[in-house]
Amino acid sequence: MSTINGLPAHILLVHFIVVLAPLTAILAIAASIWTAVRSRLVWLIAALALITVVLTPLTTDAGEWLEKRVPETAAVEQHTEVGDSMIYFSIGLVVVAALLVFLHLRERRGNAPVRWQSIAVVVLAVVIGVATMVQVYRIGESGARAAWDDVSATADNG
Repeated sequence: MSTINGLPAHILLVHFIVVLAPLTAILAIAASIWTAVRSRLVWLIAALALITVVLTPLTTDAGEWLEKRVPETAAVEQHTEVGDSMIYFSIGLVVVAALLVFLHLRERRGNAPVRWQSIAVVVLAVVIGVATMVQVYRIGESGARAAWDDVSATADNG
């Protein structure tokens, strides 16, 4: 996918990742801690995680297409390198969502999860969730620098 209505697809798709990945991470952390949240939102979290993991490679592929059409700079190269790592964080969200589904299904059957399982899911959800939010910030910040550093430097000199 290269363009959508004449605009680079990356510029449009990235907004889905910027919203969905942190939202999924926050909901997963909350669901790992509170059973009531898990019982209400587990399927939404699973769906959001799957959508994020599908959109991530589409977004990075569209970004690679765009990279070939903009001037080669260190900022663009940095953004590309950091952006390529997002798939690992998206996969991490799917793993956490799967574990939340596992806990939810055990609870629905009347089998309370073993305490260490619940603790492990909380730890994974927090670590992967926070890491995902930090990585989305890092990718977005590097993308903003790649896109706007020349513009802000020109505005400062003008």
